[in-house]
Amino acid sequence: MSKKYVMGNGAIALGALSAGVKLVSGYPGTPSSEIIETVAKYPREGVYLEWSVNEKAAMEVAAAAAYCGARAMVTMKQVGLNVASDPLMSLAYVGVKGGMVVVSADDPGPISSQTEQDTRRFAEFARIPVFDPSSPEEAFEMVQDAFECSEKYQTPVILRPTTRVDHAYASIEAPDFFKAADCEGFVKDSKKWVIFPRLSFVNHAKIEKRNIEIGEEFSSYRFNTVTGSSRKAVVATGVSYAYAKEFLKDHPDVRLIRVGTPYPLPESFLLRALEGVTEVLCFEELSPYIEESLLKLIGRHRLNIEVRGKLTGDVPSSGENDSDSARRIISAFLGLGASDSGVSADGAPQPPARPPVLCAGCPHRASFYAVKTAMKGKKAYFCGDIGCYTLGNAMPLDMVDTCLCMGAGITMAQGFNHIDKDAVAFSFTGDSTFFASGITGVVNAVYNDADMIVCVLDNSTTAMTGHQPHPGTGKNLMATPVERISIEKILLAVGVKKVVTVDPLDLDASVAAVRECAGLKGVKAIIFKSPCIALERSNKKMRVDSERCVGCMRCIKGIGCPALSVSDGKAIIDENLCTGCGLCSKLCPVGAIGGVSK
Repeated sequence: MSKKYVMGNGAIALGALSAGVKLVSGYPGTPSSEIIETVAKYPREGVYLEWSVNEKAAMEVAAAAAYCGARAMVTMKQVGLNVASDPLMSLAYVGVKGGMVVVSADDPGPISSQTEQDTRRFAEFARIPVFDPSSPEEAFEMVQDAFECSEKYQTPVILRPTTRVDHAYASIEAPDFFKAADCEGFVKDSKKWVIFPRLSFVNHAKIEKRNIEIGEEFSSYRFNTVTGSSRKAVVATGVSYAYAKEFLKDHPDVRLIRVGTPYPLPESFLLRALEGVTEVLCFEELSPYIEESLLKLIGRHRLNIEVRGKLTGDVPSSGENDSDSARRIISAFLGLGASDSGVSADGAPQPPARPPVLCAGCPHRASFYAVKTAMKGKKAYFCGDIGCYTLGNAMPLDMVDTCLCMGAGITMAQGFNHIDKDAVAFSFTGDSTFFASGITGVVNAVYNDADMIVCVLDNSTTAMTGHQPHPGTGKNLMATPVERISIEKILLAVGVKKVVTVDPLDLDASVAAVRECAGLKGVKAIIFKSPCIALERSNKKMRVDSERCVGCMRCIKGIGCPALSVSDGKAIIDENLCTGCGLCSKLCPVGAIGGVSK
C-alpha cells in the first residue's frame, strides 16, 4: 500500500482496481476520460480494458462480463448515458451476477457538454441505485461500495461524479499492484438472461420492492450524515456538500444534512435528520432532484417544514455551485450579514473571457476554409457534430450551421437536402465520431437516396477528449496489434458513390475535391486527412515579410488562426504558436508569408 496523489477520476480507477474489477469499458468524454486511462497505467493482472466504439457497445460488453460473475465497470459522460440507455434500461430488469458499476460523469455548467443533464433523474427512471460522491476520497470508497451493492441486489449501480469531483486532486492510499477477482463464469439460464415481456413484468415488481429495501439500507450508509442541531437545515449532495461544509465550519450549530445516495431515497435517515427542523434549504446542482424528493417525503408524512431551493428561486436553476455561491446562498437562507458570511461587497473580479478556438495549425481549419472557398456564392448548409471541429462555427470561418448531438450532422444534412433541393448539404464529422455514430447515418443517406457531401475530418485521433485511440488508429488499450479499419472502404462498402481522400493543407486540391463532389448527385464523401498537430508537427515556422505585406489582413480575416495578429498595420505571426501548416501563405495575395526552418 502507498499514497498516490491522483485526480478524482484516478481515485475512481483505483477504487475499481481495489475492488477486483475484471473488465473496464467505456467511450471517452470529458469529464470522465481519465478513469480508463488511469486504470491502464497501473500494474494489474487479469484486467481487460477497452475504448469501445460508443457507449452502447461499452455497456453491452460490460454487461456480458457481469453476467459471468465478473466485476465490470463502464465509463462515460452524462450525454453518453443517452447512447447507452437502451441496454441499461433492459439491464435493470434482467439484472446482473457480478458487480456492475456505471460511471456517468455529470457536467454542471456545462463546461464541455451539450446539456446539463442530471444522471440522478436517469437513475430514478431506470430504477437503479445511484451513489453521489462529494470528493475524490469519497469516490474512491463509493465505487467499492457500489460493487458490493450491485452484487447484493443483482443490479447495475450508477456512480455519479461531477466535473469538480472528477478533476479535483487528493491523496489516496491504495495497493501498488492489482489483481482481478475470480469469477464463476457464465451459467446458461434462458429464463433469467433472455428478456421477455413476462419476465420483465415479474422483475419490475421485484425491482420496486427491492428499492424500498435498498432505501432502508441507505438510511444507515456512512455517507448519509447529519451535523448540527438548528431548526434551519441545509441539505446538500455531491460536490455542493463540500462547498456547504466549508462555509458552515464557522457555524457548527447549523444543521447540515448530506445525501450521498440520492436514489433510492434514504427516507428513514432523512426523517430522523429533519426532526425539529422548520425550514430546509436544498443546495444542489443541476435539477431540483433532492428538493422535489423532500417535498414528496414531507407531504406524505404531513410535516410542517418549508422547503427552499431551485423551485423557490433561492438556488440558481442552472450552472455550477462553488464556494462563493455557497456563502451567498446559505448566508441569505440563515439571515447572516455580509460581515458574518465573509462575502466581499465588491465581489472578486471576473476572469477575462477566453472563447475556445481551433488550435494554431489545426487541419480542420483548412478543411473548413476549402469548403467555404469552393461554395462561395452558392447556397449550402453546413451540419456540424461533436468534436474539436464544432469550433468551426466561430468567426471568421462561420462554417457550422447546426450541432445537435454526436452523429447528427450526417443525418441532419439529409433532412436539409430533402426539404431544400436547391442547396448543397454538407456534414462535418471527425474520424472517431464516424466510428462511434456516423456509419448508421451514412447507411441511412444511401438507403434513402439523399444528395449530400459527407466530410470526414480525419486527424487520426480522438482529439477533443485527450487523444484516445479509435478503430482507425491501428491500436487499442490492450497494446495488441490491430488492423486499421479504413473509413474509405466502409464508405464504399455501404454504397457511397464517390469517395475522395485529400490533405486539407493542400488548399487547391481540397477546393477541387469539394467542387467535384458538389457537381455529382447522390451521397459523396471527402476524407480530409491530416494528423492532429498534437501528434505531428511541421519542421518549419511561418514568417511575414513586413516589407512585402500590404496590410490587407486577408490571412487574419480568412482563417482566424490564433498565431496571426496585427502590429503597426501589418500581419505578424507568433512563432511560439505557429506550427508551420502554411495555410496562411496560401491566402496571401502578395506572397508575403513564407516558411523557415525551426
